[in-house]
Amino acid sequence: MDIDIISKKLKDRVPQSIEPMAKFAVLLPLIKIGDQWELIFEFRAKTLKSQPGEVSFPGGKVEEGESFKETAIRETMEELHIKEENIHILGELDYLISYANLEIHCFLGTISGVNVDKISPNPSEVDHIFTVPLDYFLEVEPKAYYLSLETMYNEEFPYNLIPNGKDYNFRKPKRKIYFYECKDHIIWGYTATMIRHLVEILKDQ
Repeated sequence: MDIDIISKKLKDRVPQSIEPMAKFAVLLPLIKIGDQWELIFEFRAKTLKSQPGEVSFPGGKVEEGESFKETAIRETMEELHIKEENIHILGELDYLISYANLEIHCFLGTISGVNVDKISPNPSEVDHIFTVPLDYFLEVEPKAYYLSLETMYNEEFPYNLIPNGKDYNFRKPKRKIYFYECKDHIIWGYTATMIRHLVEILKDQ
């Protein structure tokens, strides 16, 4: 192949993950209650197949032709039963790449024009919502624990084609998992990671 053709193929190309990623977006929603800003959390419906009964932010999978920002807004509207005019995006945080090949983009936004007590979330997705003052997370450090990921062997893999076969020294990555305990709820995993990342940004001098 001619080098000019190769050059044209790469010119102005936007790099992306080589591995196929399922793309998701979430919103970290702030609402003003009294004189302080609080984060809105969802307690996921126990009938859901994915992460039932866990605490999360509004969010979901990116649909075809949709931007990450549009996904975050749409999912928040659907899950909290609020209008687009009630949502104002302040900006995008860093994104997560998970061990399960998920690409999760995180946005911070405010909810206005609606009383938090009047928010009636979609019962098929959300059991209930609750809020926690942003100052709580600025003052409290989460607990951190490590979880090791092990390689699961199967007979279909061609071990004979790699050095040392089944004795190959596959990496055993460790995941750092954060936990916040507040208002009788446990906030952990990616949700806690997003909060801690937000706190790092807000505290950055």
